[in-house]
Amino acid sequence: MAKFKTSGSKDLARHDADFLIGLYRDMLLTRVTDDRIEALYKQGKLVAGCYSSRGQEGCSIGSTAALRPGDVIGPMIRNLGSLLRHGLPVTMVLRNYLGRATAPTKGRDGTSHFGSLDHGIIGPISMLGALIPVCAGAALAFRMRGEPRVAMTWIGDGGSNVGDFHEGLNFAGVLRLPFVLVLENNKYAYSTPIEYQTAAKDFACRAQGYGIEGDAVDGNDVLAVYQVVKEAVDRARAGGGPTLIEADTMRMRGHAIHDDAKYVPRGLFELWEKRDPILLFRDRLRKAGLLDKARDEAIVAEVRARVDEATEDALAQPLPDPAGETGEVYA
Repeated sequence: MAKFKTSGSKDLARHDADFLIGLYRDMLLTRVTDDRIEALYKQGKLVAGCYSSRGQEGCSIGSTAALRPGDVIGPMIRNLGSLLRHGLPVTMVLRNYLGRATAPTKGRDGTSHFGSLDHGIIGPISMLGALIPVCAGAALAFRMRGEPRVAMTWIGDGGSNVGDFHEGLNFAGVLRLPFVLVLENNKYAYSTPIEYQTAAKDFACRAQGYGIEGDAVDGNDVLAVYQVVKEAVDRARAGGGPTLIEADTMRMRGHAIHDDAKYVPRGLFELWEKRDPILLFRDRLRKAGLLDKARDEAIVAEVRARVDEATEDALAQPLPDPAGETGEVYA
């Protein structure tokens, strides 16, 4: 089985304190924004789906932090942190969920199914796996233009069993494209556990079938995720081809807010609650003397104020005019 890489105290010491605090702040921002979206849903202010990334913040923040300006991402429904880390303002996320006219989809979608090319974000596609060949295509465009840019997307354990996963990775492998795929093994494809999805011992081994690099990392260790993905991104940028990275994590909510996840053994949730990526990293920063109680409280207050301000802004935005509902939909 794959050995999931972790980071230690020596790894922590190699990085700038502001960078490390930034990882913590961005994971916290993701969690608070996620909780706000859930609250708005329960208040009846959202009419579409609500998909939580709780427990997977380390995957999104750590992986996206490895990119440079100009690189592109194709986030999935649990990669809220990737949107935020890549520069999308919180208010634009909330405007889209609230169906506002000033949102990226101008009120035509009420979830995370949107992109922003100005921020280097390719919009997700409901058919899981479809973004893999799309992002591989973006990587091909970079190659043809001679641009030192990288494309990265994510997939879940369940989505790795569809045709687009295999076709996209094979395409990227044959052409040695600057492409990175992070497979978030969060233990369930909706309600299907991984033992009913594949007979393989792990997912990282699938890289061998395409002749590309494969790696595995503890997805709840944000610094380890950053380091493993950074190595893959640097290799891709230098012409070393694509990498498949399996990130071991856990989905701490049901598939969506309407799913109570009763099919998940309670003991499994209890086990992973002790491995919360935010709390684990906070404790490491405190032990290293990089985050005292006062600074932590200030960061928490700052993040909450930022989300409160973004919420007020989003709620104040106008709803779309029904008369223009077919605009930008049909030619």
